Amino acid sequence: MPEPQAGPVVFFTADHRECDGLWADLEAAIDAGRTDLADDFTTFRSRMVSHLAMEEEVLFPAFEQATGMTGGGPTFVMRHEHDQQRAVLDRMAALASQGDWEGVLDEGDTLHMLVQQHNAKEEGMLYPMALRALGAEWDGLAEKVQAVRTR
Repeated sequence: MPEPQAGPVVFFTADHRECDGLWADLEAAIDAGRTDLADDFTTFRSRMVSHLAMEEEVLFPAFEQATGMTGGGPTFVMRHEHDQQRAVLDRMAALASQGDWEGVLDEGDTLHMLVQQHNAKEEGMLYPMALRALGAEWDGLAEKVQAVRTR
């Protein structure tokens, strides 16, 4: 995982891949019939929630301030999609707490579809726009991103 100083495109794209990898590992474990997955699920969910928080608490506000794009801009759409992802993660957590790993897998298919579509928008549009708008101040923002990531 690159450090936040790598810039928003590199950093957040790599974070997407880390979250994707955690899901792929969890999915493979469920497919293999494992049932001792509570810690694996907690790790996956925590990373997903952390990623959303880094964007919503640091990247999006800085981008909005730098560009004046608020209301119906790209971050508005991304926040809405984050809410959808959180709702699925909550359903997955409820199923995981019951040991219903097949249910987690089913909900995970929905999450995977949402995340892939969402990430394509961020990586193809929002992150490059953020790099242009925030490049000069990214090092300072990176410290804030790291603080959110490690809390």
